[in-house]
Amino acid sequence: MKYKHALFLSPYIQSTATSFMGLFPPTGLEYVATSAKDLVGKLTLIDLRYEKNLCNPDKLLNFIRNEEIDLICVTVTWNRQYEEICGFLNLMPDDIPLIVGGYKATEQVEEIFKRCPKVDIIIRGEGEETIKEVMKDASLEGILGISYRKNDRVVNNANRPLPDVNEITPPDRKLRHNEYRMLLGGVDVANVTFDTVLSSRGCPFSCKFCTFSLNPLGQKRNYSARDIKSVVDEIEGIEANVILFSDDNFGTDVKRAEEICDLIVARKIKKRFAAQVRVDIARHPRLLEKMVKAGFKLLLIGIESPHDWILEQFNKGFDSAMVRKYFAVLRKYQIFYHGYFIYGNIGETEKEMLCISPFAKEIGVDTISFHKLRMEKFSPLKEIAEKTPGYHITDRGEIYSDKYSHATLKKIGKKIKFSFYTPFRLLKIVKKFIAIRFFTFREIVLFLIVLPLLLKAVIAREIEKGRLGDSLRRIFIKNT
Repeated sequence: MKYKHALFLSPYIQSTATSFMGLFPPTGLEYVATSAKDLVGKLTLIDLRYEKNLCNPDKLLNFIRNEEIDLICVTVTWNRQYEEICGFLNLMPDDIPLIVGGYKATEQVEEIFKRCPKVDIIIRGEGEETIKEVMKDASLEGILGISYRKNDRVVNNANRPLPDVNEITPPDRKLRHNEYRMLLGGVDVANVTFDTVLSSRGCPFSCKFCTFSLNPLGQKRNYSARDIKSVVDEIEGIEANVILFSDDNFGTDVKRAEEICDLIVARKIKKRFAAQVRVDIARHPRLLEKMVKAGFKLLLIGIESPHDWILEQFNKGFDSAMVRKYFAVLRKYQIFYHGYFIYGNIGETEKEMLCISPFAKEIGVDTISFHKLRMEKFSPLKEIAEKTPGYHITDRGEIYSDKYSHATLKKIGKKIKFSFYTPFRLLKIVKKFIAIRFFTFREIVLFLIVLPLLLKAVIAREIEKGRLGDSLRRIFIKNT
């Protein structure tokens, strides 16, 4: 073996309390590390969200030296903390090969090589097969799916064909150093642990704003589903209380989804599940009944907009009337519904953006998240934005207009947030969680015990940032 000790590192240090998705492990990195583990003497996987003692660069460098690390692999996945991570990469030792991968790294190959001279190789797209060839010390010229430096220039090898999902080994959870818990303000609020399962990759739909079914190379990941037994076998071996199906759409193949639920019930697996689905899952009541019986407690649904002209622009395949009709069905099932929305769309006025909150309340969504429209490299909407007068796209895909600047859109986002999340709404959320038994009685008791500590931490943070008064006014005074 060429390498004796490889470090696989997730460099993000932001609190996991900021989003539901932040409660989960760095699954992509874990998949790649699992593929590489038999090709190196020792492999260490570190998630800096939990390894607080290594967040200081000096301490991490000491760890690298003391543990005799001779290969460093870093995932660069998101836009957030991008500046900090580029600076972080420049602190790595000169004499140890540095490989980066992940969605953002694939998207920004030239920029990362320019800003981070210590990066030797960028693995583009899905990296499970590519890392094996890198670890075997194959000639760089022959490795598909990588970019590397040669004679002061960047060489981009041909893209690697996307493998069948059944050929990819599920992540080895024994590589982890920690459990993934619900931490709010650094406090473990209910002793609930989280994990993910990827039962399929790809999506057969073509929503125009979405590039999740495309990698940053423009490759379309056709829907590819794992063997059902292998999926449930993986679930059976997971210790976490809550498991997220991180498929683009768990309900793509209705019959297959039903069979997964049936097998979970047959094996008497007692877990709580969450999944991403399309709103038209309401057309399949038998599947919904089986999901409830199997333990599905939370569904994450991309609604995107209350306006038909925007839904048509997005090519969603449904309109607002259909959303209302579907949710009239969904509300009959004891499931918690989280809706995703996008605002700042091309041609959308502030008045239209502010319709998100009343529409979400009308259809009966329990919680919502909303994000400003972004344009990835291969987004079909990019050409429309570029041709629309007054609209601009930054190098990072952020879209704004002459009328609605980044700062203005941020203020509109706050209006949406505080219009929806009123004190009454927060009580309804708690009531719904109790009704669907998302939390056990013991977990609820633990939450109530730590609640004073949590409130103290939140208030202290608001005071520190000088915004406690404004926050209270937004919460308790309507339309602030």
